[in-house]
Amino acid sequence: MSVSEKEVEAIVRQILGQLGGTPAAENAAAKQYSGSASVNCSSGAVMPKTAHVAVLVEKERFEVKEYPIPPVGDDDILVRVEGCGVCGTDAHEFKRDPFGLIPVALGHEGTGEIVQMGKNVKKDSAGKDLHVGDKVVTCMIFHDDPEITMFDLNKQNVGGADVYGLLPDDEVHLNGWFSDYIFIRKGSTVFNVSDLDLDSRILIEPAAVLVHAVERAKTTGILKFNSRVCVQGCGPIGLLCIAVLRTMGIEHITAVDGNAQRLAFAGRLGAEQTVNFGDYQGIEALTKAVYDSFGGHLADFAFQCTGNPKAHANIYKFIRNGGGLCELGFFVNGGDATINPHFDLCSKEINLVGSWVYTLRDYGTTFDFLRRAKAIGLPVTELITHRFPLAQINEALQTNLSMKGLKIAIVN
Repeated sequence: MSVSEKEVEAIVRQILGQLGGTPAAENAAAKQYSGSASVNCSSGAVMPKTAHVAVLVEKERFEVKEYPIPPVGDDDILVRVEGCGVCGTDAHEFKRDPFGLIPVALGHEGTGEIVQMGKNVKKDSAGKDLHVGDKVVTCMIFHDDPEITMFDLNKQNVGGADVYGLLPDDEVHLNGWFSDYIFIRKGSTVFNVSDLDLDSRILIEPAAVLVHAVERAKTTGILKFNSRVCVQGCGPIGLLCIAVLRTMGIEHITAVDGNAQRLAFAGRLGAEQTVNFGDYQGIEALTKAVYDSFGGHLADFAFQCTGNPKAHANIYKFIRNGGGLCELGFFVNGGDATINPHFDLCSKEINLVGSWVYTLRDYGTTFDFLRRAKAIGLPVTELITHRFPLAQINEALQTNLSMKGLKIAIVN
């Protein structure tokens, strides 16, 4: 049911009065809702008629556009966005548009609160009850493959599905988490994560990448409690890799990076030793530093998280004969790496696995990882060092590209 601008202002003033709001706050709140609001009859809450969406309209330029919020159908969910992390994939799209999606609403590391939901929506993708007011995240959209369920997703990673924040623009427009509302449609996977704080929820999607990588690494049979593990690349992905390993009980972790701030935080997340490659000339000296960090041993297992072909070529030198390597740094084409198959791979009998994003099942494991990390005192949420409002989305992406801080987030 619609209401007039005066009625909306009266509602806002009444609510603020009950909360002890000031006249200035009343005026600001009334102005925010005036001319674009309706009342949600099911809850009595003030609901806007339109949403603001950050649309990438050309390389390196977002525009915040305003679109009507579509009617919520029987199988739909309308979510008020609370925050969304800035991913390296967003940065690639912002800089180069490698997927050819422009114009596009980006943002896939998002979370928010359900404000409306269709009558057919009862439970999340893990069977947990869903209600208005619950905090949620999305994973994949399987509208083209309805036979896939929560319990057979080990068959397929996210490469076989759509993802909010990487969808072509359409008549809905509310397709990415870089917005103040997102419209979740039938066929989407949704998880109720109301027990996690906002920062933890923002980190769910990138953390799932590492949960999946560690599960891939475990298939080699090499990764154990007493393994010596090298993590090369300490951006958000490498740092979360260290945290996942530490929550598993692995203690002998050496982090390799060229950024002192990242290496310092790697130590806080569980790295026993750190190696700054800027302090060494040549691969032999760098390999010796890794060797020394493990008390005169090479790594039993290594994770390559940089997306740099030269780093991939180097990491084989850090691994012992019969050791293992998980390569997860190349979400997009980063170029060719040059290795010597005899010396680097065959004669050392390296067990090599690749990892690319995650499966749906990895999300459930990720929730447990975040709870466990908090329980043992790992400062995982301090990974988020920069927060920007939606209006500063371009600045946020430029901050990410300049490698300032650790994790960048848009917080409404």
